[in-house]
Amino acid sequence: MAESRDDFVIAVRSAFLKKANKQKFSLLTLILLSLIIIILGSFNFKAIQYTKKGINELVYRFTYITSIPENYITNSYFKISDHLDLFNKFKKNEILLKSLREKELSIDYLILENKKLRKLIDETIQSKEIYAKVLADNESPYLKSIILNKGSKDNVKMGMAILDGSYLVGKIIEVNFTNSRALLLSDLNSKIPVLLEPHDMQAVLSGTGQNYGIIEYTKEEYRDAMKGTVIVYTSGQGGLFKPGLPVGKLIDENDNKSLINFFSDFKQLDYVKIVSYEIGGIN
Repeated sequence: MAESRDDFVIAVRSAFLKKANKQKFSLLTLILLSLIIIILGSFNFKAIQYTKKGINELVYRFTYITSIPENYITNSYFKISDHLDLFNKFKKNEILLKSLREKELSIDYLILENKKLRKLIDETIQSKEIYAKVLADNESPYLKSIILNKGSKDNVKMGMAILDGSYLVGKIIEVNFTNSRALLLSDLNSKIPVLLEPHDMQAVLSGTGQNYGIIEYTKEEYRDAMKGTVIVYTSGQGGLFKPGLPVGKLIDENDNKSLINFFSDFKQLDYVKIVSYEIGGIN
């Protein structure tokens, strides 16, 4: 019994040895064949050139075929990722659109309520607009004023508001026949009643001679509540300007005073509107 086992083991070993010899022989054969092809290729034999081209074509085709599944999987992955990203963006835009529609409905409601209230108190605001070009003002006794090319001949009057688009920038303080002077909100002599929203706080905006203003005369207990985005509008107090004209935005606290950044850049004014407001038919 032991002899039969030994014979079996010997047979297996000899088989592996033969297989190893065959593998060595095959490897040596491929190496020799490669050397022969390289040497013959240096002599530019047509047969060798065709053989090399055939091998290159075969390798290219084989590589292309084997890369098809990998490319398919990669492209599928990117397509799925793009689809998921597009779906996520769609959901976000859908939520944003819904929110904007809700805000639009709220704004429409507020507009209707405002019309009802104005009708109730019999208050109508009519405006007259005059477009004017800003001229140089080199000899101004004021720190921040501008000369306009419209005067009394164009129905410009003292106290009329000056707008840059929809933003308030100043008021008329001097009128001549062909031109007029406007005092900007940034001038030291400028003080206007304003409303701070969304806190519904009455205050006074004063000029500083710089490109920003200061909020004054506010109640101290309201100062801590002035957080987040605070927009400054005209309040309409005193009948100087109509209420709701945007002026600027709160930017900082300096020495317990709120600094306001004006919406308009007063150094870049070119054309402005001179506006006269009438409330209830009375100037």
